[in-house]
Amino acid sequence: MVTPILKWAGGKRQLLDELYSRFPAEFNHYHEPMFGGGALFFDLEPEDGTINDTNPRLVNFYEQVRDRPSELINHLTTFDDPESDPKPEREFSETNRKGKEIKNYYYQQRELFNRRPNDEEFDELEEAALLLYLNRTCYNGLYRENQSGGFNVPIGRYANPDWVRQDEIRAASSVLDDTEIFNRDFDYIAEYAEPGDLVYFDPPYEPMSPTAYFTDYSAEGFGKEDQERLLELAQELNEAGVQVILSNSGVMYEMYDKAGFYVEMEGATRAINSDADNRDEVDEIIATNVAPDERRNVGQQGLADF
Repeated sequence: MVTPILKWAGGKRQLLDELYSRFPAEFNHYHEPMFGGGALFFDLEPEDGTINDTNPRLVNFYEQVRDRPSELINHLTTFDDPESDPKPEREFSETNRKGKEIKNYYYQQRELFNRRPNDEEFDELEEAALLLYLNRTCYNGLYRENQSGGFNVPIGRYANPDWVRQDEIRAASSVLDDTEIFNRDFDYIAEYAEPGDLVYFDPPYEPMSPTAYFTDYSAEGFGKEDQERLLELAQELNEAGVQVILSNSGVMYEMYDKAGFYVEMEGATRAINSDADNRDEVDEIIATNVAPDERRNVGQQGLADF
């Protein structure tokens, strides 16, 4: 079991037991077309397969973790405390791109991280290191971009933030070693998944109330048409003999139930929320085409057996 390197909204660590209880007794290759923080992937430690995300900076991060772990760790050790003074020898030591005063090291690094969305030359290793540094030092571990694609989360308040995460990077690199990493639409999986493979979909969504309807669903960047495409793809994979597990908002229950999937409602704790009082349980579904009599028995064997 490997600990995820990044904090990531929508992470599924709270649902791992429920997800594993739907796993088939056997599968070949493992795929995650909507990767994010990869909580299930890193807990499972699959031998091979594919992962994918539409965020190019996140994809670059995992490529650097896989291919250049030592260099990444070394770069991370060069960073200073987020509230220390900006480095005068680096760009943005006094003002940001809009001419606003840079008051501390964190905001200088945030500006350096935003080279890609500003069409500036950037170093892929540095960008990956900055992503982890900002992830561990920004407010509440959020990842948020403005309309121009710039990361804009303010500084957080931590006594001893850990942004090097040497052990986690090396362990993750080992797990990713034989994994192909893509930066495409989730439908790439139709080209790669083979009969007997296992695909886990974790689409972006906002938890909804139990009384909400599918037509009300409007998660930013992933709306009604995307949800319909995802269902169609899941049906296509099912017909091709691919095993599918999917987590989603509770309002999707009827949609997958009518499509013939095994669907159950589960409660999940919000992993990241700006209001600590709202980190409570919300309704989610887990849908799968794995029949109950074809599933592994929970606790029957360790994850190393997969």
